[in-house]
Amino acid sequence: MKGAPTKAGLRIVAGEWRGRKLAAPEGETTRPTADRTRETLFSMLASRLGSFEGLKVADLFAGSGALGLEALSRGAAHCLFVDQDPAAIRAIRANIANLHAQPVSDVRAGSVLSLGPAKAVLDLVLLDPPYDTGAGSVAIDKLARLGWIGEQTWVCLETGRTESVSIRGFEVESSRDIGKARLHILRRTAE
Repeated sequence: MKGAPTKAGLRIVAGEWRGRKLAAPEGETTRPTADRTRETLFSMLASRLGSFEGLKVADLFAGSGALGLEALSRGAAHCLFVDQDPAAIRAIRANIANLHAQPVSDVRAGSVLSLGPAKAVLDLVLLDPPYDTGAGSVAIDKLARLGWIGEQTWVCLETGRTESVSIRGFEVESSRDIGKARLHILRRTAE
């Protein structure tokens, strides 16, 4: 996307793989989450989670897979990566192979909305959809109905800075602006 952060220098910010370079998808269809934005997001999460150890995570609209790989680097037990762009799937698989993360990774090529019912509730869901589309809100709503997102699940949605988020059954626990991005941390409300 025009105005996207440079794809050069994409790296893991912290944890076991700190400083390791990541491949970004070729072309202009993917906007990787900048290192600074990722660092801010994971700082926001660490203050709530305490630790990423043993978490089951999903990186949706995954692009390079940087968000999910960051979680794995910090101790998450498993990550599901989903993207429908072939270049993104190639980059995700290359990054996973480079980090030898195959045993703790599941890569699915296709739309986030094509995921079926969950076998287990996730601990953390990371979404970085195209800005100004509403795709993240639609995905969160559907994934909650399919059992991927429970009352204890932390949901992180990156949107454009001017976008607001309102999803039935969810409250925005925190939002923070970083450059052109707005990070939202959401939780399900008690029904």
